[in-house]
Amino acid sequence: MTSAASPTAHIPAVSPMLRRLGEERATGALIRESGTLYLVDGQVVHAESPVTPGIDVLLTAGGTLAEAGWWEAVAAAGARQRVAAYLVDSGRVPGGALELCHLGALYDAAFFALAPASTPARFRYGVSHWIGAVHPVAAGSVERETLRRRELLDRIWPDATVDSAPLLRLTDTAELPLTPRRRAVLEAVDGTSTAADIARALGRSAFHTLVDVRRLAAAGALDAVRSYDRPGHASSGPRVGAPVLPEVTPDPDIALLRRLRDALEVL
Repeated sequence: MTSAASPTAHIPAVSPMLRRLGEERATGALIRESGTLYLVDGQVVHAESPVTPGIDVLLTAGGTLAEAGWWEAVAAAGARQRVAAYLVDSGRVPGGALELCHLGALYDAAFFALAPASTPARFRYGVSHWIGAVHPVAAGSVERETLRRRELLDRIWPDATVDSAPLLRLTDTAELPLTPRRRAVLEAVDGTSTAADIARALGRSAFHTLVDVRRLAAAGALDAVRSYDRPGHASSGPRVGAPVLPEVTPDPDIALLRRLRDALEVL
């Protein structure tokens, strides 16, 4: 008898180890270069990444929970790994609001934790997170959402340099038709802050901040600080609006997009 195919068999493996752990119904912590995923019976129950604001930041920055209330919950229930349950049972956070916030934080951190890495992943069996149970997510769902997010970012603007480098405003953006959310991101661009810095400062999802950053890059409003923009590097010439492009770039599609953008700016 032929066994049933895995529901994720037809999609590329974002992390072969995560897929195997899901199939094995493993419990523990999958530790990767850019973050950690916590599994219980093969499902992802929490994720953390230094790139993303944690659930504490998302809850407190949005006004859902006072900062003192968060630390009270950690002190009262952290050792028992029941912080989430304490927040709901004590009436500090409605159950639905906590679940939505936690799912947002989980997918946000998982996206970065599952990024291509230069070091091997490792799994520590039996390790659990102090936040406790909220809403487990199938490992395959995390893989699919990670792939969807990668594809979305590439459709918006294919140069991933803006995801991690300090960001620089390029033009006078006062007349650009920007949403208040995107305007807030642009106003936080100061030549030294990265997208992750901006997300943390605004108390927002790091991935959704990347979406705003890439849309702003596509609109010609910002770019990554390149080596020739930084102190101590020789200038490649005068800079007006957009960066001076080298004659040869690693990706001709990105070079073409930049040339089209720069041509439109001078019309």
